[in-house]
Amino acid sequence: MNIKTIGVIGAGQMGGGIAQVAAMNGFNVIMNDIKTEFIDRGLATIKKILSRNVDKGRMTADEKEAVLGRIKTCVELKEMETADFVVEAATENELLKFQIFQNLDKICAPDVILATNTSSIPIGRIAAQTKRPEKIIGMHFMNPVPIMKLVEIIRGLATSEETFKTTWDLAEKFGKTQAESNDYPGFIANRILMPMINEAVFCIYHGVGTREDIDTVMKLGMNHPMGPLALADLIGLDTCLAIMETLYNGFKDSKYRPCPLLRKYVEAGWLGRKTGRGFYEYK
Repeated sequence: MNIKTIGVIGAGQMGGGIAQVAAMNGFNVIMNDIKTEFIDRGLATIKKILSRNVDKGRMTADEKEAVLGRIKTCVELKEMETADFVVEAATENELLKFQIFQNLDKICAPDVILATNTSSIPIGRIAAQTKRPEKIIGMHFMNPVPIMKLVEIIRGLATSEETFKTTWDLAEKFGKTQAESNDYPGFIANRILMPMINEAVFCIYHGVGTREDIDTVMKLGMNHPMGPLALADLIGLDTCLAIMETLYNGFKDSKYRPCPLLRKYVEAGWLGRKTGRGFYEYK
C-alpha cells in the first residue's frame, strides 16, 4: 500500500507521540480528539519535545517547522476519510474503542487498515465491530512513543497476512523495532508488566515496604530504569487498573486480581503524573 497520510485518534500521551513519530518520518498526519483543548495540549507537548531536540542539536529549526507542518488536527472523526492508515490511541475503554471502530469502518475507504494501540483488549473483539476484520490489527506502541523503540504487533484471528505485512513495514518506517504477539489479553508486554506493577502495589498494601524502597529494589536490584510504582504513575493508574481488569476478566485467574489499593487510588482521582498525584506527588 502507498501510505502517505496517517490518521491518529487521540491527542494524549500516546496519540500525540504516535503523531509526532509519524510526522518526523515524513508522513502527513491527521490528529483527532473530541475537544480542541485536548488537541491544543497534545500539540503543545509535541512542540515542546521538538524544541528540545532543536536546542540539543538533534534537528534544525526548519526541520521542526516541517514536522509541525505535516500535522493537521480535527475534532470531527469524518476527517479520517482521507487517511491511508489509521491508528486509534483513545482511552483504554472497550466500549469507547468499539464505537470508534464502528464509526471508522463507515468513514474510511474499504482498503484502509485500522490499527489499535490498545494495550490489553483482544484484537478480535475490536475487529468484530467492523465489516473489515481482516484489516484490523494491534499496533501497541510503548510510552513515551518518541523514545521507546518497541512496537508490539498483534494479529486478530481474522487479520490478513497483507495487513500484518503492511503494518510491520510501517513500524519499520517509523524507526521502530517490531515484536509479534498472538491475540491474548495483555499480549506479551502487559501480560508480564502489569502483574509486576500490581504486585508492587500489593507490597504497599500489605506494608512490605515504602514506595521508595519498593522502587529502589527494582531499580538497583533488577536493573530496571525506573521502579514499578513510578512507572505506574507515568502510565496512568486508571490505565493500569483497566489492563488488570481485562487480564482478570479474560483469564478468570486470581493472580490477575487488581490490588484494592490500586482501585482506591483510581476512585480518588489519583491517577499519577497526569493528575499531579499517584503513588508520588508531582508539581
